[in-house]
Amino acid sequence: MGSWLIHLLQNNGLLIVFLAMTAENAMLPIPSEIVIPYGGVLAAQGHTTLWAVILVSTAAALLGAGIVYAIGRFGGRPLAVRYGYVLRLKPSHMDRAEKWFEKRGEAMVLVTRVLPVVRTFISLPAGFARMSWKRFFLYTGLGSLVWNTALAYLGWAFGANWDALQADFGRYTIVAGIVIAVAVVALVGWGVWRWHRKVRLRDQEISTDGQDPTSDV
Repeated sequence: MGSWLIHLLQNNGLLIVFLAMTAENAMLPIPSEIVIPYGGVLAAQGHTTLWAVILVSTAAALLGAGIVYAIGRFGGRPLAVRYGYVLRLKPSHMDRAEKWFEKRGEAMVLVTRVLPVVRTFISLPAGFARMSWKRFFLYTGLGSLVWNTALAYLGWAFGANWDALQADFGRYTIVAGIVIAVAVVALVGWGVWRWHRKVRLRDQEISTDGQDPTSDV
């Protein structure tokens, strides 16, 4: 990575966190699990503060979720279905989020802020149901605050202990390689077993379908 890019990230980290988290909460496929810890690392290195990362990411979550809520409230499902492809939003995503919302109520806006996938889609059925905007932003803000604080602190702790962690990387490289190799072998073995099982079941079906119907008479 060039020094100019590192300088750009260090001096514009909060802006990048804000834009990325706004996009994620507007249902774009950007993982907060990477973005916010990155902000925490910058805070540990002295380029910003931990509280700034938490507040900026939470404000961005409110903005992004508010956009999706407005689409659901004022455009309804027909608009979401018609233009959902822009955000890679499938009807199955909306169905899943609506079922969560209908089954568990408005509290899901709060709870799902710490759950992957559903977190970004729950704003849409909340808008469809015309949930009170005050409760929507209150629940979204509280849930996002908890989630963002945990991720930012994780990144901060990682950045603060970088030297110690870096010293341990070499020690665990061989172990990690062995674990990965075992996992790959196990995955390949499982795939081969599944393939053989599918072939065996298919052969049994063909044998059964081709059986003479008078053979049991």
